[in-house]
Amino acid sequence: MPKVYIDKDVYTAAVERFEYVFTHFDNYYFSVSGGKDSSVMLQLAARIARKYQKKISVMYVDFEAQYQMTIDHIEVLIKEIRDVLDHWYWICLPMSLRNAVSVIQPKWVCWNKAEQDIWVRDMPDNIWVINEDNIPKEWTWFKFGMEFEQFILFFGNWFNKIYGGITACGIGIRCDESLNRFRTITNYSKEKYEGIHWTTRMKIRNHDTNVYNFYPMYDWKTTDIWTAISKFDLKFNQIYEQLYKNGVHLSEQRLCQPYGDDQRKSLDQFRALEYETWEKVLRRVHGVNFGNIYCRTSVLGMIKTVKPDGMSWQEYTVFLLESLGLYVPELRDHYYHKIKAFFKWYESKKGVAISQIKDEELKSLENTKKVASWRRIARALEHNDFWMKRLSFSQNQHDVKKLFELQKKYRHLKLIDAEINDKDLRELENIINN
Repeated sequence: MPKVYIDKDVYTAAVERFEYVFTHFDNYYFSVSGGKDSSVMLQLAARIARKYQKKISVMYVDFEAQYQMTIDHIEVLIKEIRDVLDHWYWICLPMSLRNAVSVIQPKWVCWNKAEQDIWVRDMPDNIWVINEDNIPKEWTWFKFGMEFEQFILFFGNWFNKIYGGITACGIGIRCDESLNRFRTITNYSKEKYEGIHWTTRMKIRNHDTNVYNFYPMYDWKTTDIWTAISKFDLKFNQIYEQLYKNGVHLSEQRLCQPYGDDQRKSLDQFRALEYETWEKVLRRVHGVNFGNIYCRTSVLGMIKTVKPDGMSWQEYTVFLLESLGLYVPELRDHYYHKIKAFFKWYESKKGVAISQIKDEELKSLENTKKVASWRRIARALEHNDFWMKRLSFSQNQHDVKKLFELQKKYRHLKLIDAEINDKDLRELENIINN
C-alpha cells in the first residue's frame, strides 16, 4: 500500500481496527452497498472474523433500479463470507430516494407495490430478503416512503436490541472522498467509543443508542482499494471494470442509486453499459433520459462560471456578495459569516491564513474539498449554496430558522431556486410553499 504511517501501511492499520472491534464489542454488522469500498471492507472483516471465530451480519439496502451487476456482486459476496455470516439483511422496502434529474419527481419510492408493473426488477428470490410481505413485526418504526438516512438509524437501534450489549456497525467511508467525511472522523465534539477517533456513537433524535459506527478504512485512497483487490484476490463489482473501459476515471466512478446528486454525473454510462436495465429504468424513474442527455451540461447544474475575465476570483467573490447585498442584505451577511468561519477553520486547523489562500488551486483538489481557494468560495455563491455545503458546512437548526425568516420577508424573491438539487432545501421548499 502506498500510504505509510511510520511503521505500518493502511492495510495493517485496518486489520488492527478490525481486531479491536472483534475483541471489544459484543456484536457486529456491516453496511454494504455493493460498491468497491464496502465490498473490500466486508471481505477483509470476514478474514479477521475467521481468525477470531466470530459471526458477522450485513445490512444491504436494495434500491431496485440499480445495475444488475451490482445485484450479481451481492450474490457473490454472500457466498464469499457464508462461513462467518450470521444474518444478511437484504432490505427491499419502499423508501424515498433522491431523483436529481427531475423537477417534476424530485423523489421516487423504490419497491412501491402500487407501481409493481413497472419495477425494474422482480423482487429478489433470496432467503435473506425483507420486504413488505415479511417485514419483522418489531419494525413498527418503519413507514412507507421512509428516508434511507432515517432507516439506517432505526435499523441499528433495532439490531442492538435484538443482540444486546454494545454493537459495532462497519461503514466503508474514506476521508479521501470529501472534507465532510474527513470531519466525520476528526470531529472532536462527537461521542466516541473509549476515545477511539475512528468510531462515532449513533444517535436518534439526540438520544444515545448502544451502537457505534466504525470506519476501518477511513484513511485509504482509491488506489489502496484497488491494490487490496489485486493483492488479496478480493471480489469486486464488475460494473467498475466496464466503467473504466468506457473512459470513466477511477475517482469519478459512483454507484449506489444512480439518480442522486453525485451519481447522476455518470448516468449516461447506465445506458451504455446495461442497456436492457436502462430500458426498464426509463419507464420507472422520471427524467432519467433527460439526465442521460444533459447530465454533464449546464441544464443540470454542471455550469461554467460567468466571472468576467478581468476579475480575480477574490474580486468576483466580493462582487457577488455586494450584488446580493443590494437585494437581500441578510443573505449577503449569512454568506459572509459562513465564509469567515471557513477561513477561521483553515487557519486554526491547517495553519493557512487568509492572505495565503490562493485565487485558484487544482480543480481536482477543489472539487474534492481538500483545499481552500477563492474560486471554490465564488462557485458556492454562484450556486446559491445556502448551507454552503461546497465549503463543507452542513444544515443546522439556526440556518433553517434563518431561511424561513428570509423567505417570509422576501416573498417577492425566489430564494430557493426551482432547479436546486440539495435534498434539505428541497424539503424546506415544499414546507414553505405549503
